[in-house]
Amino acid sequence: MQAQEESDWGPLSDLPGNPLIWVLILGELVVFAAFFGVYGIARAGEREVFDASQQLLDPLMGGINTMVLLSSGLFAALAIEARARGALRTCRRWLLAAMALGLVFCIVKVYEYVDKFGQGLTLETNTFFTFYYLLTGFHFAHVIFGLGLLGLVVWRTSMANVETATAFWHMVDLIWVILYPLIYLLR
Repeated sequence: MQAQEESDWGPLSDLPGNPLIWVLILGELVVFAAFFGVYGIARAGEREVFDASQQLLDPLMGGINTMVLLSSGLFAALAIEARARGALRTCRRWLLAAMALGLVFCIVKVYEYVDKFGQGLTLETNTFFTFYYLLTGFHFAHVIFGLGLLGLVVWRTSMANVETATAFWHMVDLIWVILYPLIYLLR
């Protein structure tokens, strides 16, 4: 009875994967929400600077990265479905496919950073580019961490591990789906 009480996470107990990942995910969502709020306030105060600076971004590159991450999220979901059927090899293949697209995302993002730095657009250019690098860089760090989690799960492919890593990976997708239009499209 005591062991059961120690593992009771309340509403988190019903979520897939380890409940601690959900604590992490909720915490990260709060941090990103705060960043988005501060971005919105800064944008309202410097609308012309933000509008002019957004014109210097390539929405096609951001759009490609959106499709890449959403496809990667689909592959992660297919990995869960394969694991639930007991198809370990198929699960691992889907996880590797999700990771491959995660790496494509990173390559595209690094290309964007190199291009912007080559144009002399740095963290110190203006408030917009400070937010651009901080928000996309913070997201990039989450992509790297998520790739590490997926890599571990390819090695240790229990159902709980697959659910845990893919829950985090879906959070990475969700953040980008909000970040992309916020940074690249909304005027």
